Amino acid sequence: MTYSAACAGLLSVAALAASIELLAAPARQTPPAQNPPGQAAQQTRQGPAFRTGVELVSLNVTVTDASAHYVSDLQRDDFSVFEDGVKQDVTFFSRTNLPIALSLLIDTSASMETKLATAQEAAAGFARRLRSQDLAEVIDFDSRVLILQNFTSNVADLEQAIRKTSAGGSTSLYNAVYIALKDLKKIVAKNTEEIRREAIVLLSDGEDTSSLLPFEEVLDLAKRSETAMYSIGLRPSEGPSTMTKGFKEAEFVLRQLAQETGGRAFFPSQVADLASVYGQISDELSSQYTVGYTSHNPRRDGGWRRVVVRMNRPNVTARTKQGYFAPTSR
Repeated sequence: MTYSAACAGLLSVAALAASIELLAAPARQTPPAQNPPGQAAQQTRQGPAFRTGVELVSLNVTVTDASAHYVSDLQRDDFSVFEDGVKQDVTFFSRTNLPIALSLLIDTSASMETKLATAQEAAAGFARRLRSQDLAEVIDFDSRVLILQNFTSNVADLEQAIRKTSAGGSTSLYNAVYIALKDLKKIVAKNTEEIRREAIVLLSDGEDTSSLLPFEEVLDLAKRSETAMYSIGLRPSEGPSTMTKGFKEAEFVLRQLAQETGGRAFFPSQVADLASVYGQISDELSSQYTVGYTSHNPRRDGGWRRVVVRMNRPNVTARTKQGYFAPTSR
């Protein structure tokens, strides 16, 4: 089914976002750009599901040593959490490898044509490393955004969807991230045993050229989510000296999305390196801690709150999202 919005140029950013979400839900795709539109976690108290985002602030934390190896033997007392400089009391802690809800985004614009077969193989290898309790969806994006496979734990279905991708068209990267974030938000934990870490793994080889939404709108939504973004920017194979202004802009975007949400950005110069990059992302997702706290700040002003995690063990470093937006009074 084809949808279009004849007066898209007159729509506000909010209206465009609403149109994209509305069209993506029943049709599982956005229109072309020219026609816009396991084991229970350890707890010290009975806490609410993370999805509320009010009582409990949740953090997915990656810890590495001086050699960049993952540290997996830490206890709750090894973590100190600060919000706007004020130390918080950790009330939820898990080193259990919690299930994942993951959105796998693949750039299928025309510039990916010669790289797509290798990218498909690398992404399929990543899917095969998911566990039976994990959920993943596959989204490809060019001039439009298409959800090829809804959330499933069936690896064969995920791999089949990955291999369906074909190259052509422009790049609607922001639209794709927006739809993935909205899809992940629909996965609600009813109890602590259903809590899932959320992640987006995004592959692209260039800047956005055809999205309806601006980057600032998508970055804001990402910062409001519980989703860690892992971005892979495939650099021109000729080397850094050949990078265009467009790719430099893309690199800035991909770095920002990853840094603000506690993920990582990768910039391989050869498509053959993709399998290794996907492997590093898989290793990180299986090595994270989940830390939660109830903020000492009672204000419901919707303001941005900076979060820092410090380690009480020497020579290790923690990485997590940079903050969150406070709840608002209704």
